[in-house]
Amino acid sequence: MHRLLRRRPSPAMVVACIALAIALGGTSYAAATLTLPKGSVGTIQLKDSSVTNKKLAKNAVGSLKVIDHSLLAVDFKKGQLPKGPAGLRGPAGPAGVPGPAGPAGPVGPTGPTGATGPTGSSSSGLYVAMSAGGTPIRSAGVVTTSKTGTGRYVIRFNRTISACIYLATLGPASSGANGMISTSTAADTDVGVTTLSTSGAAADKPFDLMVFC
Repeated sequence: MHRLLRRRPSPAMVVACIALAIALGGTSYAAATLTLPKGSVGTIQLKDSSVTNKKLAKNAVGSLKVIDHSLLAVDFKKGQLPKGPAGLRGPAGPAGVPGPAGPAGPVGPTGPTGATGPTGSSSSGLYVAMSAGGTPIRSAGVVTTSKTGTGRYVIRFNRTISACIYLATLGPASSGANGMISTSTAADTDVGVTTLSTSGAAADKPFDLMVFC
């Protein structure tokens, strides 16, 4: 019969086997129990777009994590933002800077011509006090005076008076001015005056003439 030979492994083989067992067992343990220290993962360790919605826990982002006034109306679903009551408006903003003046508009049509006013000045500027002989005693606005016959006088003023009103009165009764007097238009600037006695005959009489325009 053959005798089985028993050979013991060499010390080097034993050491090698122990080292292999420790290496294999230690890797499995490290893979199962490895944890990252707090704060060891930052922006540099994260790839762009690596954190998706699915990676975020529910309610992980709250009001404290959102920058104030950073959200816009487009960030919310339609109907999420309530509308204010109709008719309410906020305070008016400050007035803006005035814009440049626009071009001048076209000239409008000419309006109708107004009525012609009276020519000359007020009555205080046109008057004469005449003596019976045809000499002006006092006057204003008078150019010339003339006596054309018994009881007939013509007074010329310095403006057109054809549209004015004439008022003539005989002089004081103490000067023998009793009688009658009348006026007429001699020309655009002239007034004719006729004086009569109490019987209606032509007679030279003193008078006052005023022109109202």
